[in-house]
Amino acid sequence: MATRKAAKKAVKKSTTPPSKRWSAKVKTDSTKPGPGLFKKGATQIAEGLAKKSVSPEGPGQAMRMLNFYENRGGKNLSPERKQTLENARKLLHEKVEAGNKTSAKQSAKKTAAKQSPAKKSAAKKSTKKS
Repeated sequence: MATRKAAKKAVKKSTTPPSKRWSAKVKTDSTKPGPGLFKKGATQIAEGLAKKSVSPEGPGQAMRMLNFYENRGGKNLSPERKQTLENARKLLHEKVEAGNKTSAKQSAKKTAAKQSPAKKSAAKKSTKKS
């Protein structure tokens, strides 16, 4: 009989009512991922969250959604599920990094296009000397 009580104590329920929890106050204009997306594998989660229809702001927004889901799950997530979500986070992080590299190249092209013709010719001459 004592083991049953010990088992019940291991699962601790929150005494805070759902309406008072921090996550109940989160308001967002973002689109929501499809139902059951977080029950899939890491690759499907990363691809599903990175879609333009789910994350219009890009993979950074997808990363925030994944983080929010993981924080909401808290202690109720199994170790296997946590590992899957961590793998999805790594895949999304790679997409964020790839996006940052391409945006840096695009901004460099834009600044080069905005330069005056005199600056462009001076830049060409300095590169020819090197």
